[in-house]
Order: sequence, then C-alpha cells, then structure tokens
Amino acid sequence: MPERSSRRRVRGAATTLAAVALAGTAALTGCSPDGGTAGAASPSPSPTPAWDASPASVAAVGDSITRGFDACAVLADCPEVSWATGTDGGVKSLAVRLLGVSKAASHSWNHAVSGARMAQLPEQMALAAQEKPELVTVMIGANDACRDSVGLMTPVADFRASFEASMRRLRASAPKSQVYVSSVPDLKRLWSTGRENPLGKQIWKLGICRSMLGDADDMGAAAVARREAVRERVVAYNGVLRDVCTRDERCRYDGGAVFDYRFTGEQLSEWDWFHPGRNGQARLAEIAYRNVTAAGPPA
Repeated sequence: MPERSSRRRVRGAATTLAAVALAGTAALTGCSPDGGTAGAASPSPSPTPAWDASPASVAAVGDSITRGFDACAVLADCPEVSWATGTDGGVKSLAVRLLGVSKAASHSWNHAVSGARMAQLPEQMALAAQEKPELVTVMIGANDACRDSVGLMTPVADFRASFEASMRRLRASAPKSQVYVSSVPDLKRLWSTGRENPLGKQIWKLGICRSMLGDADDMGAAAVARREAVRERVVAYNGVLRDVCTRDERCRYDGGAVFDYRFTGEQLSEWDWFHPGRNGQARLAEIAYRNVTAAGPPA
C-alpha cells in the first residue's frame, strides 16, 4: 500500500507540473491550451476610409482667391469664376468638373471671404459644415503673410492653432466630409512676375500686400530680406497645412502644387497683376481636379 500510494503522488505531481508548463507556454504565445486566443481578443484597427474621387457636393472656404477677387473687375469679387465653385465655362471650376454645370449650381457653396486670414477660418468651416458637403476645399493663408509689415504677419503657432480649430469645427458637424487643402501660393514669385507690368505696380501702391509688394522695384538688402522673410513664412504656413491635414484621415493636401505653380502674366488679374485672373483660376481648378481625383495623395 505505501509503495502504490507513493507512485500515485509522483504521477499526480507530474501531471500538475505538465499543466503548469502548458499554461505558461500559452501565456507566452497568447494561445490557450485548446488552441484559442488567451484573454480578450484585441479589436482590429478600423480601416482608413477610402478617398472618394467623385464627391457629390462641394463647399469652399478661404480668401479672395476663392472669391475670384479682381478677376472680372477692379477691386471686386467675381465668384462665378472661382476655381472651386464658379460657373464660368472658361474656368471650369472644380465643382463643374466634378458635378457638371447644372448640379454644380445647386450642390456647391462658396463661404470664402476676401481679406480673410486663418483666424477667420473656423467660422467659415462652421458655415460649410451646415451644408454637409461631401468635399470642402480650403485655400487660405496669403493674407496672413500679406500684411503692412513683416512684423504683423500671423505667427506660425497661431496659424496652426486656428487651422486645427477649423478642422475641429468641421468634424463636429460634418465628420465624414472630405477636405482638399491647397497650398498658399508663392507670393514672391507673384511679385517677380507682376512687377513687369507698370499698371499693376501702380495698383500695388494702393496697399496690396505691402509686406511683399511694397517698393516693388527696390532691390536693396533690406527689401530683399523683407521679401525673403515673407516667402519663408509662407513655406512655414504650408508646412502647417500639410501636417494638420495629414493627421485627418479624410483630408488631402495638394503636396505644394499651388505654391510650386509658375503663374505667368496672362494668368494674373489684368487690374492688379497679383490675384489670379480667369486664366489663373482655370489653372487652379485643373490642379485641384487632378489632386482630388487622383488614386492617392500627392507625393
């Protein structure tokens, strides 16, 4: 009897040790002894929403460029030639290219305001969100750099805070709207092109973008440094637009396409030689359409 009892105790201990070892292996591999997953299964990450290259409605926010300022008459808005939502047949706006002429008239909205800076964008975004658009276009930032002096330009941190607030305002009411963000144009290149026109330079003296266009023919060291400081600030603004947009899974930045575009004299307003004219608006529409309908975001 004592010998058989001892053998039973040894076999019991071995069984217990085997069970402990098996449990330990399961804990290390994440599997239970019966082949299942140990503990609660981790939820699979939500897939990134696919970009819809054919949105059925468009709302535009931004500044004078999106309002078609100085494209049809001096010192006046001309939204019918807007690159984003205009109806002009020569421009063929983004909305017209996406929706067709008739639907663009009823399914697109322009909430941009001439002279607007980034600080005003949250309010525009809130208005756009009310339309529940499938696509919101954003082009803003030139007026943040176009001030009476370099010192008055919007600080980059403030620019970022306002853009982030704008995206939050949109997402609060229109969480599924896609957003297409245009880069800020290269203001220094516009100065370089526009200064070839004597009439345009006379209009500039009325106070258009003094930080860049003031004393247009002055090539002294101070003037050159001033213009470069404005350009560097625009580059920083575009970095903010890219960074904030990248963090939103339904946002697409143009990859700097508008900043890199070389506007010619025929594409600028015949009145101020700074804002895009009809031809320039059409080029902006082409850039936007190409990026919105592309299979993936710009590199």
